[in-house]
Amino acid sequence: MLTELRIVNVGVIDDAVLELGPGFTAVTGETGAGKTMVVTGLGLLLGGKGEARLIRHGAARAVVEGRLTATDAALVTAVDALGGELDGDEVLLARQVTPSRSRSFVGGAQVPTPAAAELMAERVTIHGQSEQLRLATPERQRQLLDDFMGAEGAAALTRYASDYATWRAARTELDALVSQAAARSRELDALTFGLDEIAAVDPVPDEDVTLAAEANRLQAVDDLRLSARAALVALAGDEDNSDEAPDAIGLIAVARKAAQLAAERDASATEIAQGLADVGYQVNDLAGRLSSYLASLEADPLRLEWIAGRRAQLQGLTRKYGTDINAVLAWSAESAARVAELSSSDERIAGLRENVQALESALTAQASVLTALRVASATTLSNAVKDELAALALPHARLEFVVTSGDKLGPTGVDSVALLFSANPGSALGPLGRVASGGELSRVRLALEVVLATGSEGQTFVFDEVDAGVGGATALEIGRRLARLAEHAQVIVVTHLAQVAAFADRHYVVIKADDGQVTTSGIAEVAGDGRVSELARMMAGLESSKSSRAHAAELLAEASRKS
Repeated sequence: MLTELRIVNVGVIDDAVLELGPGFTAVTGETGAGKTMVVTGLGLLLGGKGEARLIRHGAARAVVEGRLTATDAALVTAVDALGGELDGDEVLLARQVTPSRSRSFVGGAQVPTPAAAELMAERVTIHGQSEQLRLATPERQRQLLDDFMGAEGAAALTRYASDYATWRAARTELDALVSQAAARSRELDALTFGLDEIAAVDPVPDEDVTLAAEANRLQAVDDLRLSARAALVALAGDEDNSDEAPDAIGLIAVARKAAQLAAERDASATEIAQGLADVGYQVNDLAGRLSSYLASLEADPLRLEWIAGRRAQLQGLTRKYGTDINAVLAWSAESAARVAELSSSDERIAGLRENVQALESALTAQASVLTALRVASATTLSNAVKDELAALALPHARLEFVVTSGDKLGPTGVDSVALLFSANPGSALGPLGRVASGGELSRVRLALEVVLATGSEGQTFVFDEVDAGVGGATALEIGRRLARLAEHAQVIVVTHLAQVAAFADRHYVVIKADDGQVTTSGIAEVAGDGRVSELARMMAGLESSKSSRAHAAELLAEASRKS
């Protein structure tokens, strides 16, 4: 329930505060005073578009603040999840609008406007001209009937919606697999061809690199032998040549012996001698390795020819499937996994078909349950609304919710709902949006709200122009019905009819002030003699007329009975 609404710089309203409570609150005022700004302000808290034109002329920003009682656990949890804090047992919601941006706050924390709007929308409902237009749509008519089905209907709708979402997802996947069958077949053929081609060559990791190195070695074998022999001769001498050319091994041996003699006479030369000995061992080892390397350098034309052919095969693969053999093997592994996936598509399609059929059968059964609940509720709701319409000066009105079942599963079942209406005896029933006048639509909407009010404790209903197109005794009955609705929920009504305002528990007047340059409005609560004056003004335009005041007092006395 809303306990307070503050509106700052919205339209012509400068700074106004409405102290709200349970029951029925009426908001009245002269035409153009800005009373509809109350509804506009609440609309901003409910996520309405924060347009710059809403900001009062000369102001930097418009601000709307609302206080909600936070006695239900769901609201407390939601505020905490948004990072807000409670103020005792209330939560403060705010919306600020500047020419360049709009911001929303919940419990002092800035939050996305849709999040704040969702929190409000679960507790506050605004009924204006747009709601009358919505009332004429089949979707809204079905929604009203579903709301009347109670806990059993809500549970059936929730279960159906969940299973419908599962069915749609499975159906979408099945349709995609079936429609893409040809593309999958082409992809499978291409991948299988590539895998067969790679399998025929049967490459191993790094084979292209290894063979390239071996080919280079075989092609340069003569040059390599010359280089290796020259190095070996330099280290160990030439056995085939008896000249006395020095070699590294012999020279190191001479140096080592000389250093050994020095070390025998001077201990400080020991380390040098040992170092020369180590060098001798290393050079001898190198000479042995060079000799082995030289022996391995043999020309092999047949091997070289085979390598060339093998490399040609590998290059055929790298041209198609990767930059090198390792990339080719990676493509092969990925493609093998994709082939397995594609090969199992037929099995997946069969499984999905079976699943879709099972889900569809279950949904059809659930839809039948929903249809039965709607048909039963339609009769009860139509009769209840008919009784309310009779009290609202439409004694001959007929209202029927017609449920028509189709064969196509939809998000809410297989039913379409039409709300048919006739205001006068002898008139054929027709679609509500076509045959009802504006005043009749207002009364139908109010009658529906009164009937559906059970279980609305803690809810806030805001009505704007609910009394459009009516007056006299009918207006009295509208006021009486709003008072009855207020027994179950908080009701806020913006009205221009004294017959409606008289039934309110609380009465606010939007007061316009004009200094010749700027028009501003404020809001003041009226009671007692002040309320009589306001009702007199609304009825006759004369606050001080004795007859109008007497009529206003009589109206208040009549409304106080509320039954």
